[in-house]
Amino acid sequence: DGVVDSDKVNNLDAKIPESQLETEEKGMEEKPTRESDGNIWDLSRDKHISIQRHLADLEKLVDLREDKKKPCPLCPEEKFKACYSHKLHRHLQNLHWKVSVEFKGYRMCICHLPCRPVKPNLVGDQTLSKMGAHYHCIICSATIIRRTDMIGHINRHVNKGETESRFITVRAPTNQVIKESATDVQVLPNHSTPQKTDSYFNPKMKLNRQLIFCALAVLAEERKPIECLDAFGATGIMGLQWAKHLRSSVKVTINDCNENSVKIIKENCHLNKLKVKLNMKEGDSDGTVGDGEENTDTIEVTKLDANVIMHLRSFDFIHLDPFGTSVNYLDSAFRNVRNLGIVSLTSTDISSLYAKAQHVALRHYGCNIVRTEYYKELAARIVIAAVTRAAARCNKGIEVLLAVALEHFVLVVVRVLRGPSTADNSAKKIRYLIHCQWCEERIFQKEGNMVEENPYQQLPCDCHGSMPGRTAVILGPLWSGSLFNTGFLRRMLLEAVQYGLDEAQPLLKTLVCEAECTTLKHFSTHGPGDENKQEECGVYIKTSNNSAESYLVAGKRKGEEVIRGAAKRQRGEHSAEHPAFYYNVHRHSIRGMNMPKLNKFLNYLSEAGYRVSRTHFDPMGVRTNAPLAQFKTVLMKYSTPTYTLGQAEGPVHLPGDGQVGGEVPAAADTKEEDAEFPEDDKSGILDAVPTQSFPTDCAAD
Repeated sequence: DGVVDSDKVNNLDAKIPESQLETEEKGMEEKPTRESDGNIWDLSRDKHISIQRHLADLEKLVDLREDKKKPCPLCPEEKFKACYSHKLHRHLQNLHWKVSVEFKGYRMCICHLPCRPVKPNLVGDQTLSKMGAHYHCIICSATIIRRTDMIGHINRHVNKGETESRFITVRAPTNQVIKESATDVQVLPNHSTPQKTDSYFNPKMKLNRQLIFCALAVLAEERKPIECLDAFGATGIMGLQWAKHLRSSVKVTINDCNENSVKIIKENCHLNKLKVKLNMKEGDSDGTVGDGEENTDTIEVTKLDANVIMHLRSFDFIHLDPFGTSVNYLDSAFRNVRNLGIVSLTSTDISSLYAKAQHVALRHYGCNIVRTEYYKELAARIVIAAVTRAAARCNKGIEVLLAVALEHFVLVVVRVLRGPSTADNSAKKIRYLIHCQWCEERIFQKEGNMVEENPYQQLPCDCHGSMPGRTAVILGPLWSGSLFNTGFLRRMLLEAVQYGLDEAQPLLKTLVCEAECTTLKHFSTHGPGDENKQEECGVYIKTSNNSAESYLVAGKRKGEEVIRGAAKRQRGEHSAEHPAFYYNVHRHSIRGMNMPKLNKFLNYLSEAGYRVSRTHFDPMGVRTNAPLAQFKTVLMKYSTPTYTLGQAEGPVHLPGDGQVGGEVPAAADTKEEDAEFPEDDKSGILDAVPTQSFPTDCAAD
């Protein structure tokens, strides 16, 4: 087990003279240790004191030959008081060496020193009480608490081929430079772990940053200059992209409450040749300017709490991206945001929003939810409902411009409208949702405070009448309004094309089709009405033909009322609001039947007279205004039995069944059916077709 006999160690110490020990220590500093596999490490100065080769090396940290009380080198005095050599030897052997983790001849002993970083809320005397035993990784200098976790941590390094020490010194870890959208940022080696680093950087959130940049670029075209705030800077990548691409159109402020993050943000500003203004009180700016170029791009870096800076100053654009939920910062965000400004927030607490931790969703958002087929859109409506309530407390209303829910985050972008009337209109759109647990039909409750005698009557399905017990649950409160603004999304798409944001363009096209509830083949770059007119937030916006220049008329209050009045008169020219929620085709597929291709099924629903589109929430989801019963009818009609190999996709006509629209099948179709299926085979095929449709995960509806 790597334990050395204590008697042998004492004899070795007695035989080796002191001069020879000094020469050996000097030789260890001058010559690196050669491993069996040929890798050369120089860990004599860089490794932590808890990482040693032999127990004798660990005892060399304390001279045990002197008959004096000595403290333990790996324990603080509060945990282990100074003692004599024989007791200290047993302490090092039994407590530190026996529970060590071995890797290539080195032993990573357990350490009790206060070298593990603590959470920011632990201050004062609480810090020492929270310090516990931990291990220091010999490869990446990380600190791990449990021994089993340390063994797994080392095994992961070995599986990745990382078998050499990557750190030069523990005090100054090497920074890595990452480039994204023509912006360079320095990050720490453990930048992907938010609990262990001050500069958290997630490459998977690149799409999220591009969407926020497009929203800011659209706002920058309406009025210049605008003051924008990145409340949680971390590495400052988002604010640097704003300042580098939009330049004089924006005044960027990057804030972070961590001192190390502020230092990294300042270094990244120098790396991208941008001026830095350290805080609001300093008049001088500290930064670098390009060669022979008068750089007017100045980034203000502040070290304040996010709530404090949003209370102190007013901004036109605010982005919130904390680690987890953002409900703690909504009241401050809407307090001083300017009229017709934009607030965007990214929520990464997907475990609660996606109904994996329902009690956390109730605690943070005050919302009752269950896991449904449309859980991602449900999460977006939960966040918007919390945003609406926070804005209404500040006598402000909102207009939802964009709501995206993907694997790692939920992004919501809203425009702020001042006034108690707009706040009341927004608050009225928060309703409860009735969800049937048998067939997963859903509908928002009607407006009003009167209690209905039978709330099940609001559901289009008849599961309550055919099934015993309670078949539905009430979810919410949720946002019942629209999730997208078509005009704003089209302008975001044009900005994405202009700045070459390739990853955001396909998603924005899908969002435009989803907002208009149309298929992609009917997609056009102009709206259904006038090409040079778009309505957003009750305000009419004029755009040029190439959409490179657009402006928002934001004059005095009288001028705004005239514009809003004209917008209300022409509101009927625009397409209706997209239907709420969507259906998953696989969820409602019919057992024993091959359903048609998704694009063909969309055409079938459109031919039946319903609005239909795909959705970004679910790759197999269909957003339509058709009830679930009609959805299943069309799906069953154009499905084919599984055992008819090579049969072309087409309608399955059952005896006595007409088409969805009430039309009678054509004679040619009937002849084709007769020619395709002989009389002898018709009975067997019709017997194989089920008469009822069953969900795949529950009983029959």
